[in-house]
Amino acid sequence: MKNYLLIITALFSLTSFGQIVHKRKLSMLGSPFEITVVAKDTMQGNFFIDKAVAEVKRIENLISDWIPTTQISEVNKNAGINPVKVDDEVFQLVTRANKISKLTNGAFDISYASMDKIWKFDGSMKEMPTKEAIKSSVEKIGYEKIIMNDSTKTIFLKEKGMKLGLGGIGQGYIADKVKALLQKEGCQSGIVNVSGDINTWGKQIDGKPWTIGIINPMNKNKVFATFPLEDSAVETSGSYEKFVMFNGVRYSHIIDPRTGYPATGIVSVSVFAKQTEIADALATGIFVLGIDVGLDLVNQLKGIECIIVDDKGKIHTSKGIDIQKYKS
Repeated sequence: MKNYLLIITALFSLTSFGQIVHKRKLSMLGSPFEITVVAKDTMQGNFFIDKAVAEVKRIENLISDWIPTTQISEVNKNAGINPVKVDDEVFQLVTRANKISKLTNGAFDISYASMDKIWKFDGSMKEMPTKEAIKSSVEKIGYEKIIMNDSTKTIFLKEKGMKLGLGGIGQGYIADKVKALLQKEGCQSGIVNVSGDINTWGKQIDGKPWTIGIINPMNKNKVFATFPLEDSAVETSGSYEKFVMFNGVRYSHIIDPRTGYPATGIVSVSVFAKQTEIADALATGIFVLGIDVGLDLVNQLKGIECIIVDDKGKIHTSKGIDIQKYKS
């Protein structure tokens, strides 16, 4: 689960140059959803936002693993039994997710949904699970066990009990699809924010770029840096609220799907990219990989940058970010 660590700043609600900024906040996908568009009037603004909401619902009914009638739910029901034919859109999304799994050596893995839920982050867990229970909890996980047949567009999970969960990439994908749809409909500027997966296009009505502020996870009332976003995306994964402490070690709710142990040492990861889908998946992967390996990976990827805050409050950045330039 991602934490809502990002805020939008310098957001206008005034009419200027014959345009208005029109915004709507909703709860969708079980998370906060906010869409902001620049339009000529309220009627056009509502038209754009209604289109966005319909697109979210359309994709949710394809890829959610909580809705029993979706194609992903059908894949999960047939784990270890039969391949399931899916729409090309779903097939390509899962294919791209598996590519990021390979890139991160399995630190990001959509078969994480197969994990036994042995860790509790609601205050009820008083001792660590046993090593045996932790090892057993991830036995069904493994992106290599997701069999993709390009010619038939089928997905097959090799073992019974396996499940796919697209929460770590799906919200970013939805943000990208909403942006693309609204641009096609003639919306020249806006922001889509799916629970912290943010994608922007165009500029504000005064000609300035949209700006996001990243909240200091060690002090939720303080923004430690603000960044202009120009036709680009950002996503923040955080664990500052959901964690447990055992023997002086802070275990986050983001669990390494390869080992079954929660990630340690990091409280938030913000990834900047052209596509929210990539930022979404990489943020989770980097969180699990850790500071050094995560930064090394990002520094090898063109067009990707990140900011990591460790559990001591220290800020680490990829080589393309000068934090002093953007400090609040």
